[in-house]
Order: sequence, then C-alpha cells, then structure tokens
Amino acid sequence: MSSLPARTSLRGWLHARLPLTDNLLLTQRNVYVLPSRAGWLLLATLAVLLLASINYQLSLGYLFTFLLAGCAVVGMHLGHATLRGMRLGLETPAPQFAGASAVLGVVLTNEGRRMRHAIGLALLDAPTADRWSWTDVAPQASATVRVSFQPTRRGLHRVPPLVAETRFPMGAFRIWTVWKPAAQVLVWPAPEAHPPPLPQPPPGASGAPAPHRARQVGEFEGVRSYRRGDSLGQVVWKKAARTGELVSRDSQPARRGELWLDIASAGDGDIEQRLARLTAWVLQAERLGLRYGLRVPGRQIAPDAGEAHKRHCLEALALC
Repeated sequence: MSSLPARTSLRGWLHARLPLTDNLLLTQRNVYVLPSRAGWLLLATLAVLLLASINYQLSLGYLFTFLLAGCAVVGMHLGHATLRGMRLGLETPAPQFAGASAVLGVVLTNEGRRMRHAIGLALLDAPTADRWSWTDVAPQASATVRVSFQPTRRGLHRVPPLVAETRFPMGAFRIWTVWKPAAQVLVWPAPEAHPPPLPQPPPGASGAPAPHRARQVGEFEGVRSYRRGDSLGQVVWKKAARTGELVSRDSQPARRGELWLDIASAGDGDIEQRLARLTAWVLQAERLGLRYGLRVPGRQIAPDAGEAHKRHCLEALALC
C-alpha cells in the first residue's frame, strides 16, 4: 500500500518537469529504458546460466550466456534508436460534445534513413490494456496515429499526457517517453435527448414574421436562391431568362424570421440542464435553416445562420 503514494509522488514530480508542447523531438534526454517482464525473466535466466557455467566450468555455457547477453544489449540499443530522433506532432483537436470521444491525431515523423518498427501511442492514464495504437514509420516519411479520450463535462480541457512506447526487437526492454501536449479541446454541452419545440417569438417582437395580406392561390412571399431538390414549378423562369440566375419561389415566410434562444426560456432546471436544452435548440434551428440568436449570462450573439454561427453559439454555451 505504501508504494502507491510514492508512485503518485514520482509521477507528479515527472509531470512537473515535462514542458507543454504540441511538437516534441525525442532525444536521449526524454527517452527512457527499463526491462519488461520478459526482460527481467531473461536477466534471471542469464544469472542462472552464468552461475551454472562458473560452478561446472562449462566453456559452452559461458559462450551461450554471453551470446544471449550480447543479443539483449544489442536489442536494447536498437529499441532505443527506434524512438530516438522521432518527432511527434499533435493535430489541432476538433471540438466535441460532452460524453463523446474526442479523437486526437498524432503525426509521427521519421527524419532518419532507417525503418522505425512497432511504435505504440496511448493515453498515459488509460485504464484498459487495449489502449495502444501501433504503427511503423518508413524512412523520410510520417504516419498518423489516432487516440481518443472521453471528456465528461463541457468547457476547455487540456489534452491528457500521452505515452509513446516500443519493445522492438526482442520485447525484453520497454523504451518509452511521456509527452504533455499544450493544446486544449473545446467540449460543447451534450444536447438534450428530447427537447421541447423551439420557442416562438411573441407577436410584434424583433424577429417575428410581420403580418401579411391574404394571397391568391399561387402567390408567394418572395424568392430565394435555387436549391438542389426544388421542383421545376418553384423556379422563377422569367427572372432566370432575364438574369441567367436560377431562383425559386419562397413559400415559407416563417423560415425568414429571426429566433432568439434565451437561457431564461430554457426551463427551470439547473444551469447544465438549460445549457443542454439550448444546445439542442441551436442544432434544431440550424437544421431548419432559421436565423437565430443566443442570449446567455454575460453574452449575446446576434441572429445569423450557417456553420460558423452554429459553432460560435456552441462555443458560447461551452464556456458559459
């Protein structure tokens, strides 16, 4: 039981010494070597062989013992050279929803002239044994390895420490390095699974559709740019012949209204529940093609539409 606090203290001391960087060059200073379980068994076997050779004065025993020891030393050197000189680079992490797996792309660059075999990458504190992603890197080339972690709450999360490891070629030695990326992952609130309908603006409010006169059959409010899937009957052919631009009649006036998504109208739950509902509303409004704005404590985003606007609103919800 006493070894656990000592191990935690040692890991904390090691993490404090590691720099925060998104690009890491592996050198002799940051690549470590220790025998693996198979390596300790090999060392014990060598010790038994050496004692037996000394006791019985076996020349072939000496030869076999030192041959195995030499192979182990050469294997340790080759394994260390597999990581030494490699360059690790982190791709910019994409935003994710809380509870979903955030995938990290790590680019391993081999600037040398020899093949680098069996390099594994994983989260340092990943609990499962199948956490490793393995790759080989050709000379003067690079390879991309994907690892993932699952943030459970919204906000900005620093990328957790990563470990790169190889046991090439014999498996007798574990050669590894620990890397602390400086990048952060933006985690949006998880959307509510079954949100209520979008709030409707009160009559006469900013963004509410203005009253309009009754129309005859076949009369439309206006036009919009042609979209794939519009029927031929919606196309304004006179304007197309005059300007050469395809436009379609717009018969959905409500879609042009501006909608405000306010945290005050997102229910009576706690802050996380209301943010989850606002997240679901933002996604629903974007799917419907509405112009929508967002009001959260300390921030107001003017009505707009599009992917950039959606990401802007989700970022505000994540950092609220």
